[in-house]
Amino acid sequence: MSIYDESLEYHSKGRKGKIEVVPTKAVATQKDLSLAYSPGVAEPCRKIAEDPNLAYEYTTKGNLVAVLTNGSAVLGLGNIGPDAAKPVMEGKGILFKKFADIDVFDIELKASSPDDVIRACEMLEPTFGGINLEDIKAPECFYIEEELRKRLSIPVFHDDQHGTAVISGAAFLNALEVVGKKIDQVKVVFCGGGAAAIACANLYLGLGVRRENILMCDSKGIIFKGRTEGMNPYKERFAVDTKKRTIAEALDGADAFVGVSVKGIVTSEMVAKMAKDPLIFAMANPEPEITPEEVLKVRKDAVMATGRSDYPNQVNNVLGFPFIFRGALDTRSKAINEEMKMAAVRALASLAKEEVPEYVSKAYGGQQFKFGRDYLIPKPFDRRALLWIAPAVAQAAMDSGVARHKVDLKEYKERLEMLLGRSYVAMRSVRNEIRRAGKDSTVTIVFPEGGHPKILQAAKTLRDEKIADPILIGDPDRIRTQAEALGVWNSLSDVDIIVPGRSEHYDRFVASFFNKRQRKGITLRTAQTLMRQSLYFASMMVNEGLADAFMGGVAHSYPEVLKPCLQSIGATPGYTLAGIYMMITRAKTYWFADTTVNVNPSARDLANIALATASFVRNSAGIEPRVAMLSYSNFGSNSDDDNERISEAVSILHKENPDLIVDGEMQADTALRPEISAESFPFNRVPGDANVLIFPNLQAANIAYKLIWRMGGVDAIGPYLAGMSKPVCVLQRGSDVVDIVNMAALTVLDVYRKNKFTATKLTL
Repeated sequence: MSIYDESLEYHSKGRKGKIEVVPTKAVATQKDLSLAYSPGVAEPCRKIAEDPNLAYEYTTKGNLVAVLTNGSAVLGLGNIGPDAAKPVMEGKGILFKKFADIDVFDIELKASSPDDVIRACEMLEPTFGGINLEDIKAPECFYIEEELRKRLSIPVFHDDQHGTAVISGAAFLNALEVVGKKIDQVKVVFCGGGAAAIACANLYLGLGVRRENILMCDSKGIIFKGRTEGMNPYKERFAVDTKKRTIAEALDGADAFVGVSVKGIVTSEMVAKMAKDPLIFAMANPEPEITPEEVLKVRKDAVMATGRSDYPNQVNNVLGFPFIFRGALDTRSKAINEEMKMAAVRALASLAKEEVPEYVSKAYGGQQFKFGRDYLIPKPFDRRALLWIAPAVAQAAMDSGVARHKVDLKEYKERLEMLLGRSYVAMRSVRNEIRRAGKDSTVTIVFPEGGHPKILQAAKTLRDEKIADPILIGDPDRIRTQAEALGVWNSLSDVDIIVPGRSEHYDRFVASFFNKRQRKGITLRTAQTLMRQSLYFASMMVNEGLADAFMGGVAHSYPEVLKPCLQSIGATPGYTLAGIYMMITRAKTYWFADTTVNVNPSARDLANIALATASFVRNSAGIEPRVAMLSYSNFGSNSDDDNERISEAVSILHKENPDLIVDGEMQADTALRPEISAESFPFNRVPGDANVLIFPNLQAANIAYKLIWRMGGVDAIGPYLAGMSKPVCVLQRGSDVVDIVNMAALTVLDVYRKNKFTATKLTL
């Protein structure tokens, strides 16, 4: 099946199209209906009639954008009309929602006259917080946007113009930095003469390119003073006195080419005559003006960008418009002005110089990215763009006077993190607590897999963010080589790197381990052999107090890592080990146990697992645990050995730990839905408000957390190993860098709280 056939099936299969409207408030009861519509809806209507600005408080206006077109210039398909433009507008709506949580109504106008488009937007203004113009041909698009900016008090943004300009502008700034050229000295050739080319030229002028260093070309050749063919007032602004007439003549000696035109308009011969280290932004879609392969034949020193995802430096508008509108909407801006666009450019350019998260590399088949010739701008799947661009735009809106609503930038960034998932919010709280606790001391974590790329990347983050001091076990030369290749060595050059067999502590560890295990099958020779292994040596470092915590498992199976920890460190007397996952939903955070260790725990084991998990929740989050002991039964409604075992565990807990809020056995919905307990189980000590869920066996717990996690909408952080006498974290094989950092942070906070650090309740 070709990609075209796949696309047709994609758009037509199941529910037609790509978007739907869903309610954000409950409409399940008569009372809900009376609030949503008559008579309750009359009150917000009255309030808005008194003060129209209250529409931002009582309706969707503040988060609703119109993606509007007349279908006169759709993609590369031309004037195909409003009906045929609808798939593109729906697609734009998906991107707004996916990347910035902005709701969209797509609007396709049967309006060939620019004035009709303008009038339609004027009439629609009360509905929307902003208007994104799309796929409207030049020069009408310039006139439409200019007029709407004068007439409307909401932001209007023609993405075909300004989106391309903003993204390519960020790439342009960084490319100049890479090749060492000054922006006020470079000669730039723009090719296209339409909306995108003129917008790019205008923005580049704002960035510092000098007007006399710009040549603009269109399908008729160079735009020069006195030319009459194919001209309009917008092109006339870039007409220059020159004897050059062709794009080939324009490129001779030029420093940069910025193309938003058509395939094949630039040849290798033209590129060969450009200046040293030429910047070639061939952004025509789907085929660029010249391909990187064609450029490479004649210029090894060229820096390229295209509009395609299969080449480096993709200029993709999704890096701009969702976040520009996010900042504009959240400040209730009257317009998107030049200051806001420039703020977006510089924020995007700065983000490209940051270390690239592992999830971005995964989205591109494991490819590694580092600022340079092949990585000038962030990738579209870099979720951090929201946190960098939207606040910068919001700040510019407030500074330039178009914002009608002021935001506190720190609080605003924290709100934006909510859009990236509650795990961002939860882990931010953890990091903030660590910063408070770590003013006078720093927790050390030993990593037995010290040379693993993910461990090195995580270790850099732990150092840079002052979360913990890593200790790496492994060969120093190999670790340095790997760290340099990853670009993290500067942060790790002074960390402790230990080779077990060469350590000054080796003999002491051997003796200590032999003394612990000599009556459990371990000979002195075996102890000597095991202590040369990184997992055993790292475990003994924690046992002997030379490290505060152990973290490993990214390259080993769970049992491989757990065994050395049990033999070297051991469980807390009277405790049962438990693997705990922190499950973060949009509404609440839950802790699941035991997900990794006990296959079929006894009643006493279940009680101990509940205690260990409750202790971890208090220590890592500062939250009072509310423990539900889960079953398929509710309080004896079904009697069998399994339910009696759970009921016995509850009795043990009630007797031995009367202050712990715990009950069961109960079904999962009884644990989570207050109305069920209120109606049928008024005696329930956990009446539908559980935050700790203890499963009856490993099979149930493991299936539950993986099923919920993989179905989406929930972030899973873990597993944390509770019940050890000293902090141990056994990672899942293949854990991501962010997983390692998150688990390290939770472990660090657990250490601080156990050491009686007085901390606050986390925002979970």
